Amino acid sequence: MIEQGSGPDGGEPSVPHDDGRRTGRTAGRRPRPSLHELVERGEISDADLTERARETVLRILTAAPKSRAELAQSLARKGYPEHVVLPVLDRFEEVGLVDDAQYAEMIVRTRHAERGLSRRAISTELRRRGIDPDVGSAALEQVDDDSEADAALALARTRLARTRGLDRDVRVRRAVGALARKGYSPSLAFEIVQRELDAEGEPLD
Repeated sequence: MIEQGSGPDGGEPSVPHDDGRRTGRTAGRRPRPSLHELVERGEISDADLTERARETVLRILTAAPKSRAELAQSLARKGYPEHVVLPVLDRFEEVGLVDDAQYAEMIVRTRHAERGLSRRAISTELRRRGIDPDVGSAALEQVDDDSEADAALALARTRLARTRGLDRDVRVRRAVGALARKGYSPSLAFEIVQRELDAEGEPLD
């Protein structure tokens, strides 16, 4: 509303300043094109794409280590063409910033030691992350049969301790289920649970 006599000198009316935001004049502004659109229209050079891809990979790796396949998928989703992605990732491998062998070893070590996962469960995760089967197999050599059995035993003891006093069938079901979710075979799970219940004086039928 314009008020009479409300100007700075008390005479002329003052009109509220309008920067365009409230009138919707900016609503017609074209959105910034996506990287995919720029590539399709040929409006960005390979040199610029390469530099952007390098910066993107560095940001991703700063947050968390990744496999080469995971990085390639991330770049593809963002619209980077394959002829740019491949040499960028090659260079990161050359300087050691992308190393699937080390990455796989880290996954095996942490998943087994910290989460108690079986080799089968870890192998599944490695495949999901795009690790080459031979590289994954080499990394899994860190976990031998004894280490896997020890991890399964520790998990079984933890689960059985939480259910002490409950019906035997309930204890068995929960302990075996916990081991199965970690990737252990039913035969190994039942064997370990039976041994632990026997040690408690509560044999498994």
